[in-house]
Amino acid sequence: MINAGKETVTLVPGASVFDSSESFGMIRGGHVDVSILGAMEVSANGDLVSCLASVKGPANPQANFMIPGKLVKGMGGAMDLVSNPDKTKIIVVTDHVDKYGKSKIKQQCDLPLTGVRVITRIITDLAVFDVDRVNGGLTLIELAEGVELDEVKEKTSAEFKVAETLGSF
Repeated sequence: MINAGKETVTLVPGASVFDSSESFGMIRGGHVDVSILGAMEVSANGDLVSCLASVKGPANPQANFMIPGKLVKGMGGAMDLVSNPDKTKIIVVTDHVDKYGKSKIKQQCDLPLTGVRVITRIITDLAVFDVDRVNGGLTLIELAEGVELDEVKEKTSAEFKVAETLGSF
């Protein structure tokens, strides 16, 4: 058995599996309620640059299957995971900043997009944002324990609103 990261895995009692083409059919068909994935960048409009950039083609001639300067094992299935955002809620879970301290939450993504206006919620190590993917815009709804609003403002490149009642996690 091999997982999506092309790593060998062992099944535990009670596990079940199905073919990847079946799983992508379920996602594309809107038969999955929620899809959770990581990201290199997200925008205030709900655009996504997944860990593996989108497919090169007429609509996106600069895109490729590589993270700039890094070898990637395959193009992955992120485009399938975000292909039906009207039926499948798309949640991104990521670090708030990259390893260089640059915000991953941007007004507009810099890298080739995996999906346009697909994200519903962004969860980072610092905060949780709801995304209005129809009209564009972020609303901060939760802060991590011990994190101050000023830190989130400093580390977020995108503009955002703050919910009237700010929760914590």
